[in-house]
Amino acid sequence: MGFNAHFLFVVIMDLSGLLEKTLSGLGYELVDLELSDHGRLIRIFIDKPEGVSIDDCTLVSHHISRLLAVEYDHDYDRLEVSSPGLDRPLTKSADFQRFAGEMIRFRSRQPVNGQRNFSGILKGIQNGIVQLEVEGGVVLEFSLENIVKARLIPNI
Repeated sequence: MGFNAHFLFVVIMDLSGLLEKTLSGLGYELVDLELSDHGRLIRIFIDKPEGVSIDDCTLVSHHISRLLAVEYDHDYDRLEVSSPGLDRPLTKSADFQRFAGEMIRFRSRQPVNGQRNFSGILKGIQNGIVQLEVEGGVVLEFSLENIVKARLIPNI
């Protein structure tokens, strides 16, 4: 039996729901979830307001390992738990609100003014519309659905 994209999508959605519920109960946020090509590696990125330490990753890894042994119907070889890093992805509407005032970069599905890659200061989000201040103080608006991949730009 071949491994297909639909199967992977269903597995990610099921696992994502299970992890979000569990992690929020532990005081963490599920930032992102990645599965290897054949689902053999599960990579989980977690966050919390004060940041994530190695001890947090260890605690969550042990907890999730036990949870997956009971609740997860698919074989996997390895589980990795880590922080999202300084260039944290923005995936949910709440992320775009939480990180207002920060520098971000993102790629849009559909070109806007002939371009798809943008960077600037995130002004926030209202009613699904992300506002980004670009060079020259111009504020552009983007539908959240038009944003493919967004990340913070680390301020080092």
